[in-house]
Amino acid sequence: MTLLHVLDLLSTFVFALVGARVAADKGLDYGGIAFIAGIASVSGGTLRNVFLGMRPIWIIDPWIVASVIAAVVITLVFRRVTHVGKTLLIMDTFGLAVATMSGTQLAFEMDVTWFAAILLGVITAVTGGLLRDVLCQVEPVLLHRETIGTSSLMGAITFVALHQFSFGDNICAIAGGAVVILTRIISIQFDLHLPKFSKTS
Repeated sequence: MTLLHVLDLLSTFVFALVGARVAADKGLDYGGIAFIAGIASVSGGTLRNVFLGMRPIWIIDPWIVASVIAAVVITLVFRRVTHVGKTLLIMDTFGLAVATMSGTQLAFEMDVTWFAAILLGVITAVTGGLLRDVLCQVEPVLLHRETIGTSSLMGAITFVALHQFSFGDNICAIAGGAVVILTRIISIQFDLHLPKFSKTS
């Protein structure tokens, strides 16, 4: 089991855990919690693989499914329902960084263009959270705050830029992941957002 695989499993678990907590907070039943956890954790990677002409990883890797199940079990065992707190926010940010880097790196391994690699990295990272929020009928975080998409985009661009200068994949991934984390932390700490469209009369 490679380091990238371990990080992929960890990010899957984190996204599933955050998804399960959001679903529990909305009062969904056990089946709904499990469904949202699965959607939140694997949909980004699944969509990426479909675009790349590959089988979704959860079909061939039972550890992915085990990570989702573990997140659901933990959510159901610890029944106290709270809004996603600081700890889960930190974990979610780490998951965002890992997912962005794994998506971008896999795209490069499939010999796609640099532009496609950036887009696939972002798709891998943000799709699950977007679908989670839509299905739980909450305003999608991706579309209005915390610069989740911007953080992922900056990290993917960093990976691609360093890759073009022939840096090793590990260095590209570490640097890109750090950019994702720093961008999101700074945006949350200083309440920074992209400009919003304002209607004028």
